[in-house]
Amino acid sequence: MPRSLAESAAAAWDREEPGRIGEESREEYELRDDAAEPALIGPAISSRGVWDGEEALVDLDVTQIAAALQATQ
Repeated sequence: MPRSLAESAAAAWDREEPGRIGEESREEYELRDDAAEPALIGPAISSRGVWDGEEALVDLDVTQIAAALQATQ
């Protein structure tokens, strides 16, 4: 996985969410939903990822791999 995507996933997982989610549009909901899957890759990168130059190497299950591929598009 490219370094920038791996760092974004780890940062998304570590992010603090103050308060509750308020009213949101359908577009905002879809954007937040799309961001959720890659964020779940964050713990895998933080706990067992290995940096190799500009890439992060980490074992993922098939659903995480699909989310990572979708996030790169």
